[in-house]
Order: sequence, then C-alpha cells, then structure tokens
Amino acid sequence: MRAIRRFTVRTVLPANLAALQDLAINLRWSWDPRTRDLFAAIDADLWASGGFDPVRLLGEVSAERLEELSADEGFVDWVSRTAADLQEYQTSDRWYQSLGAEAPAGIAYFSPEYGITAALPQYSGGLGILAGDHLKTASDLGVPIIGMGLFYRSGYFRQSLSRDGWQQERYPVLDPDGSPVSLLREADGSPAKVVVGLPGQRFVAARIWVAQVGRVPLLLLDSDVEENGPAEREVTDRLYGGGGEHRLQQEMLLGIGGVRAMRVYCRITGHPEPEVFHTNEGHAGFLGVERIRELVESTPGLTFADALEVSRAGTVFTTHTPVPAGIDRFPLDLVEQYFGGDNAAAGVPVAQILALGVEDFEGGDPTVFNMAVMGLRLAQRANGVSLLHGQVSRGMFSGLWSGFDGDDVPITSVTNGVHAPTWVARQVIDLAQGRSIDDAPGWEAIADTADDHLWATKRHLREDLVAMVRTRLRDSWLTRGASDAELSWIDDVLDPDVLTIGFARRVPSYKRLTLMLRDPERLTALLTDPDRPVQLVVAGKAHPADDGGKRLIQELVRFADQEGVRNRIVFLPDYDIAMATVLYPGCDVWLNNPIRPLEASGTSGMKAALNGALNLSILDGWWDEWFDGSNGWAIPTADGVEDADRRDDIEAEALYALIESSVTKAFYERDDRGLPPAWLAMVKHTLRTLGPKVLASRMLREYVLRLYVPAVEASRSVDGPAHERAKALAAWKRRVRQSWGSIRIEHVEADGVGDAVVMGTPITVRVFVTLGDLAPDDVVVETVYGRVDADDRITRPQHAAMEAVEKYEGNRWQYRLVVTLDKNGPFGYTVRVLPRHDALASPFEMGLQALPPLTAGMADGVLR
Repeated sequence: MRAIRRFTVRTVLPANLAALQDLAINLRWSWDPRTRDLFAAIDADLWASGGFDPVRLLGEVSAERLEELSADEGFVDWVSRTAADLQEYQTSDRWYQSLGAEAPAGIAYFSPEYGITAALPQYSGGLGILAGDHLKTASDLGVPIIGMGLFYRSGYFRQSLSRDGWQQERYPVLDPDGSPVSLLREADGSPAKVVVGLPGQRFVAARIWVAQVGRVPLLLLDSDVEENGPAEREVTDRLYGGGGEHRLQQEMLLGIGGVRAMRVYCRITGHPEPEVFHTNEGHAGFLGVERIRELVESTPGLTFADALEVSRAGTVFTTHTPVPAGIDRFPLDLVEQYFGGDNAAAGVPVAQILALGVEDFEGGDPTVFNMAVMGLRLAQRANGVSLLHGQVSRGMFSGLWSGFDGDDVPITSVTNGVHAPTWVARQVIDLAQGRSIDDAPGWEAIADTADDHLWATKRHLREDLVAMVRTRLRDSWLTRGASDAELSWIDDVLDPDVLTIGFARRVPSYKRLTLMLRDPERLTALLTDPDRPVQLVVAGKAHPADDGGKRLIQELVRFADQEGVRNRIVFLPDYDIAMATVLYPGCDVWLNNPIRPLEASGTSGMKAALNGALNLSILDGWWDEWFDGSNGWAIPTADGVEDADRRDDIEAEALYALIESSVTKAFYERDDRGLPPAWLAMVKHTLRTLGPKVLASRMLREYVLRLYVPAVEASRSVDGPAHERAKALAAWKRRVRQSWGSIRIEHVEADGVGDAVVMGTPITVRVFVTLGDLAPDDVVVETVYGRVDADDRITRPQHAAMEAVEKYEGNRWQYRLVVTLDKNGPFGYTVRVLPRHDALASPFEMGLQALPPLTAGMADGVLR
C-alpha cells in the first residue's frame, strides 16, 4: 500500500553537534571538501547511499550514532572548527568589498533553473548549471547577489531506458522539508508569501523557500499551497513542463512574483534592496513589467515611459541561445488576456506591455510575444555568452536595430566560465599544493606537476570513472529488465588504461549525439583497435516532448548494446551533477560536435579541461575563442554545405581522421618511462593557459566591472527625487524620435583625396547636416572609415566623432574631422548621425541613425 504523503522525521541533534544543521542547510558543503569529509565521518555508508546529501544523512542517522559522536571530543571540535570556518567565510570582506560604494549594494539574479547540487535537483542543463556556478562564484567573491527562481516539486525528470533503448521519464516528488532549503517566515512565524493575479479574478499564491548558497540567498517560489486551486498549485510542478499557458504562468510567477518575493525577503532580513536586476535568459523578463508597475504606483505623475527608463537603466539581460526555437514565444492574444481585463494594473496599459515583446520588425511574426525581445527592450545592457555567440546574437536580433551593421547592434559578450571548486576533482586540486585554483598561480602549480605524478593522477581518475560506469550501467540494465545472471560482462566494461572520450549534454538535434555513428564500421574499428583502442562514455537527456532526440538516444544505445563493442562504448542514463563530477575528471578527451554556430558556449568542455582533459571540438562556442592549436583539436567544419547529410558525412570523416591520426597517436606513443610526453605536454599547456580563462571567477568579475557597475551608475543617474531625471530622459527620447525624420545629411566631401593617396596623409572630411528640430547636443555626427572589400563595404570600421565648426541658416551645420590614413590598400569612409545623451549606454541604443542619401552628385567616399 502506497503512502499518500512522504516526509522526513529528523533525529534531534545533541546540543554540542547542533552546528551540523547549519552546515547541512548551507550549500557551501557542495563545493567545500572539508565539510563533506565531516559529514562522511558521521556514517560513510549512509552518506554514500543517501547521495552525499547532508540533510538526508541527518534525517536518517541513528540517535545512537549521534550520541556516540557527541561524546567524541575530537569530532565535536571538528564540528566547531568547521562551523567557525563557515561563519568567517560568510562575513569576511572579499574581492567585491574592495570596489567600494560605486558598486551595487545589491544585485538580483533571476533564472528559471539552478544547478547547485544533485541534492537540490532544480536544473535541466547548461543554463541551470551556469546559474548555479554564477551564485557560487558570487559567494566566493563576496558579490551581494540574491538569486531568484522557482521550487519545482518534481524538478526535471529522471531518465531511464526501456529494453529497446527508448528514453523513459519519471518525476519523483521532492519534499522541501527533506531538502536543503528553509521557509522564509514573517516576524510572527507565519510563512511569507506573494500573490500574482491571473485572468478571471484568479490568483496564484506562493511561499518562499530559501536555499543558502554560501553567502548568497537563493529564493525559490512554491505554488503548492492551500490558498491555491488545483490548477494554480500545479504552476510550479515541473521544470519546463506543460503547454504554453502553463509556461506563461510559470514565467509570470518567476518575474512578477520574483520581484515581490525579493521585496519581502529584503524587508524581513534587512538585505540591501537590489540596485541591479540581471535576467538570465528571457524566462524572467516580466520582472521589468513588475518594476515598472511598482514605480508608476509609488510615484505620482510617473508615466509608463518614465518608469521604463528607471527600470531598464539598472537591468542586464543575458541571452544563452543561438537557436530561435529555444526562445519562449507566446500568442500575443494570450499575453493580452493575462495582462489585460480584470488583471490589468493601473498605469501599466496592456498595449504598452505587448509592445515590449511583439515581433514588429522585418522577419518577425507580429502575432507573437517574444520573451527574448522583451528582455532586450527592458534592459539597457545585454550580452551573449561567448565572443562567437555575441556575434550570432547581434545577427539574430538585428531586426530590433534595423539598418545598422551587425557590429553596431548593442549586444556584447561575456564568455561563460565554470566554478572550479565544484568541478575540479580533489586529486587535481591537491596538485596545486595549497594554492588557490581561482587564480593563475594555482594552475601554474598544477601544470608544473611532474609528468609521472600527473599521469598517475589521471589514471586514478579514470579508475574512478570506470567504477562509476560499471555501477550505473548495471543499474540501468536491471531497470531495463535484465537479470544479474546475464550481466557478468559488465565487470569488463571499460579499461582504466584505454584512451577515454566523454560526450555528455542535452540531446537536441543540433548537438548531434550520433555524429560518431555516421560510419559504424569506422567507429567499431576505433573502439576495438588492438594497439590503440578508444572507449566512449556518453550521456544526455532528450526533452520529454522531443521524440527526435529520443530516437537519437535509442540509435546510440542500440549500437552500444552490441556484444562486439559494449565493453568500449556505454550510454549512461540520468545525466546529472553527481555523474558529471566523476565523468569530467575521468576522461582524457572531451568531444563536442554541434552544428556551428549553434552552440552558445558549451561549458562541459571547460570542466573537462580543468581536470586535464583535451577538447576535441567543432570551433563553436568558447572553443572558437580559445582553441590555440596546442590545447586539443578543432574538428574541421563543412561551412557552406547546405545539404545536412553531406555536411554530417564530411564532419564525421574529419572526426574519425583526427582520432586516428592525431589523438590516439599522442596518447599511445610512450617514452622509456611508459609515459606519453606529447600528450602530457598538451595537458600541461591546457592547464596553464586555459585554467585561468575558463573560471567563473573571471566571468563574474567581467559581469561586475563591465555590466553591473555601469548599470548601477546608469540607474543612479536617472534616479532622484520623484525620478525627475528619468522623466527628463523619457521626454528627450520622445522629442528625438519625433524629430529624427527632420535630419538631413546634405553633402559630404574630403580634402586631399585623389585617385591614390600616400599612406600617412591626413584627409579632412566635411559634412553639412540639417538637424531640423534638434540641437548639436542631441546628436553625434560620426565618420565611419576603414578598409573596404570588393563591394565597397567597410570592414573592421573605425568610428570617430566629428566637430561642429560652423552654423548656417535653417539649423544647418558643418562638421569636420581630420583622418590620417595609416594603412595601405583600398580605403573608404561614410558619415552618419546618431542620438547622443549621457544616459545612453551606447549611441546605437535607440535604434536611430541618419545616413547620407545615395545621390549622383555626392562623393562615393572610396579611395583606392
């Protein structure tokens, strides 16, 4: 008989061990090995069988064992020292505190998922893992972030396989009382709650769970409360579950309810109110709408447009997808239904909300509300997550800046990084000999490890991986219906002395899980080579609604099930953080073969690199940026080949050839000590050069200095009594938009220009501009110049502001600039007019520019 409710009955801790509860509830243990050692010492078997979850451990350990430990002075002292270390970690000044008052006092970070630890399964893939690393790193650096998310009762699905290799999903229910979270309570002890309105005079209420991530609080909204009806209780049932309307409700709760929960948390705890709001992907975009509502309702006379300027000045938006299908889009009329009618807020017209997300640009669908488009319109600063992804994003969203060159679209990039203390194996950390692995000297020390010691360390990590694979593979086969009697072959699966390649990620089609299977005979030959064999460990989940992805998994599983190769290739179901922390260190090579340029970043390869693995990857995401020819291999791409099958054949052939000719050769060619010197040289180069680059500490410092600090400066600049400066900025923007059509570039000329110009010659560019109803202070007139291609397109353009030197009748102005020709070859120039205001993050922000007319009598601006 099944129980109708499951909960945990915890043992009461002895008084001198009470600090164990604080240590368990603070998720710093997930990246602090010394705290994990403490919990393992309580009961090593229970610690392992409980998934290395201290809350579960304390819920199941016997009272007798706790009494025994409470009488152990050494253990009691260990608990006290560990608790004191956590207290010092939480309160001491760190890197961020050195920035002073110019830095934001508080930063709100919104994400639909967080991968902190396997004990809190609130993540599905890279977006959540990145968010988790962002919070952990903020804790380490002392950045005053508050994380905001949802508490999904079933999290993301658990994956298993049927007998014929088809993915199956199950959704175990999470008990928050048995999770490392605590309930936020009001002063009277009642649970703190927020409410978000829904159409039809309905609402969804949510309580607030707090996961303490070191110094950083992560707030998680849970709609499974008694005040809600049955449908509303299910809003936070599953991560990325349900249809369009269900997803819209989740995103309203995350964005709108999240801002309200932030206010409640700051009121109760005294945490500084956030000055900067960071939206991690478009899912939480409605936070901007809620902030506008707050401002309009709290400030008499403030309009929607005024409040928009206040809100967007302090908002940062990060896009993570280069695939339009990965963006949440809702029917416009559905969003109108949810924000209009009896659910409308005074001062926040539904038409204004719809205008934020509508695809009213060339190539867009005007019947659709696009969450990423809203995110960009609500944020003054936006970024992609690698240099290449920034470039792709500028092209993907160029419709919002019609007429601008791609490089002018104001979306920058901050390349992702990973939280080294979470992802680097303890054996590798030990090689740093006490130096911090969050800085270059630590990676120098690891790279300076003696060859034989480094090689032995990697073999031990391979042994750990082999042991984990055999355990998980056996469990998988038992779930698939096999009996113990037919699984003896698993004892020989994988070999700790064989070159091990890892491939693990989500399974959308563009990541090409089965590219390695394009030529099964070729792959079989690689796996079974008598002298230089290769072994493959593969893992990944397909979205429950993605039958195409499930078919890819099934195809790979069926290949891996074959008797002739099953000891050399395995597919492990239920890829999660616990698996990843053994898989990355145990691999020698990390394989990544997406369709370029559809991989935004790809941080799994970073984690593998930090553990001494070499990347074998398509030049996409971060690898396009940091591959240097000696830290791994770049798989050639068939750029320009439109036939998908032919492209895959070409790139698979390149993959096989690289493994045969380069990868296995470097791994198996040994010196007289039995070591592979060429391989180890590449590993050491990777550790020394990539180690400091791929760190989340580098990433977060960039976010702080390049985005958060400028955002708070902008926010403060438009703040003030009754937000008068924001009102003035909104009025200026209205005036500029209304008057922009009156600008005319009438004539452009250059002195000192002939058919050929000697390098080093200065030329004077003059332009005559009628500004209409605007003044010179409202605009910047630029010369754009540089080398030109065969079509007279300026490549790698330089921009320089021109000086207004003379005014004529009719608000006509002459602007002038002297340009020195410092490069030979074909040269060209043009001019343009852009808006100018101190409160703009860039002159491209408003999407306005005036260009010269292409008239017969005007100089063509091309010098050859």
